[in-house]
Amino acid sequence: MTKRLLITGGAGFIGSNFIRHILHTYPDYKVINLDKLTYCGNLENLKDIEKNRNYTFVKGDIADETLVPKLVRECDTIINFAAESHVDRSITNPGEFVRTNVFGTHNLLEAAKKSAIKLYIQISTDEVYGSIVEGAFREPDPLLPNSPYSATKAGADLLARSYFVTFKLPVIITRSSNNFGPYQYPEKVIPLFITNLMAGRKVPLYGDGLNVRDWLYVTDNCEGIDAVLHKGAPGEVYNIGGGNEITNLELTNTILKVLGKDTSSIEYVKDRAGHDRRYALDISKMKKLGWQPRHNFASALESTVRWYEANTTWWKRLVACPKDIK
Repeated sequence: MTKRLLITGGAGFIGSNFIRHILHTYPDYKVINLDKLTYCGNLENLKDIEKNRNYTFVKGDIADETLVPKLVRECDTIINFAAESHVDRSITNPGEFVRTNVFGTHNLLEAAKKSAIKLYIQISTDEVYGSIVEGAFREPDPLLPNSPYSATKAGADLLARSYFVTFKLPVIITRSSNNFGPYQYPEKVIPLFITNLMAGRKVPLYGDGLNVRDWLYVTDNCEGIDAVLHKGAPGEVYNIGGGNEITNLELTNTILKVLGKDTSSIEYVKDRAGHDRRYALDISKMKKLGWQPRHNFASALESTVRWYEANTTWWKRLVACPKDIK
């Protein structure tokens, strides 16, 4: 059955990759992309599909109480990627994160409720669980966010859940581990380090570099969200992880090796406030939907490095002023 999707934040990193995946996989699906085009929203991310007859772009804010209901009435499914997502920026300006991540999500949920939407998917993050010493987080585990970013995402998750319980709105939440791949804005660690090294700059490594992250190639995440869209059960939460746990120091050394650099390119900097030590996700529920990550981490990371090498025009405009990269 043809779906009519409202995808918010679709000009961002994960959202743009997901739109491309959907239009290539389901040529009859219709997509409306609502994006505010903040600093990390970039229509160049979707240059190859902008003329697709089933694709429409609308510039706007998910917190707009006039625009959002109009768009929701044209769709049967909402997938909310729109978010302020950079932890460092949330520490210096938490209010923007509350406005977009909490109030914006509330506005979408209200519009979805009033339009009797068939499915609402809230895209979340493993960071809402907080840090874990050993083992892996399961979906029923308590939320213990440690940054303003993760706290606002946890707030959005709880709002979405409440609309399922109270109003019977068909809501699903996905929580993914750290994504990487093409079109990621170069403030995040992997593209920041790649572009810094390509520009002859050092890479800033927080603290002792031993914080552990689980890395998920963005294409695998898109396929996971696709599985949830078509097979997921309303009211459920699904963890989407890559199974690639490494320390930030190991990650840095791998990027250095791919680019032919050595450890003299590392600059150790003061650790981030409230820096979570380790993230890990149990993805058993996703495996029951028939999904698991397909990409080998090392080859996907090298492919990502080569993408940035081949697309210098795309990222050089974004990093023209290094002070903008936090």
